Amino acid sequence: MPNIKIGNTKIENGLVLAPMAGITDKSFRTLAKEFGAELTVSEMISAKGVYYNDKKTEFLAEPAKDESPYSLQIFGSEPDIMAFAALKLTKKYSKISAIDINMGCPMPKITGNGEGSALMKNPCLAGKIVRAMVDNLSVPVTVKMRTGWDKNSINAPYLAAICEQNGASMITVHGRTREQLYSPPVDTDTIRKVKREVKIPVLANGGIYSGKDALELLKKTECDGIMIGQGAMGNPFIFTEVKNALSGRSYKRPQADEIIAIAIKHVCMLCMDKGEYIGVRESRKHLGWYIKGMKGASCAREKINKAISEDELKDILKSLL
Repeated sequence: MPNIKIGNTKIENGLVLAPMAGITDKSFRTLAKEFGAELTVSEMISAKGVYYNDKKTEFLAEPAKDESPYSLQIFGSEPDIMAFAALKLTKKYSKISAIDINMGCPMPKITGNGEGSALMKNPCLAGKIVRAMVDNLSVPVTVKMRTGWDKNSINAPYLAAICEQNGASMITVHGRTREQLYSPPVDTDTIRKVKREVKIPVLANGGIYSGKDALELLKKTECDGIMIGQGAMGNPFIFTEVKNALSGRSYKRPQADEIIAIAIKHVCMLCMDKGEYIGVRESRKHLGWYIKGMKGASCAREKINKAISEDELKDILKSLL
């Protein structure tokens, strides 16, 4: 059984929710926790946004009620600004258990500024960012990276060693290059090399959609735990499934009525947290994932995408039963 400790944070089953832009807000993280995620991570937070006092950026960092342990993921490319932003947020939100540095986002608007996975092309700068943050923070600093920029520059083991040397407490490796984006396959060999290269805990990330997937990834990579991203979208129950798989217990996927009940709860949480106008619109993508494969899902999805009120969304979901 996995067992991880970073600072004062224990992750007994090694189950971590991945940071996902536009997905892992307070509502989503709360549900993931409910079903077994032991460490939740925020959406990507712009260091410059915090530095220049953007209130919307700081709102993204706010933890949910009773959310602990909770990690904040920050992206940027300037060591001093990264350290300043992280320190400011840890002072504002005392519940933050760790700060994660984004070295994995593949999106052009991020990499074009030398941030996210573009940092993998500059290990020296990456190390300076880790060191600046470690020297200025009282909470552990972790790093999430990919295997490399492209198939000709697989350097995750080397970069992980630099991050460890500069004080990182944990590494997460998404087993794809930046060039791959989210396409298969997942490079388990490189993740395993990272695990063997460093002494700090390593999480494996990529391609986990079931308990079986999780067990296979852990076996192939020899990692200390796993981070689940897309496999949790519309399926926060996956953390229960993986936890059962780790302990050898059977798992029965929730029935349609249980899934609909959680989907309705998710809608209510989003509307309460962000107001009905934004909550309804942000609910649409989540509901499409929840109802995928259900009878009548296609027709319901069309209605969901046109709905303008919380009650309307609830009625559409109930109609599926």
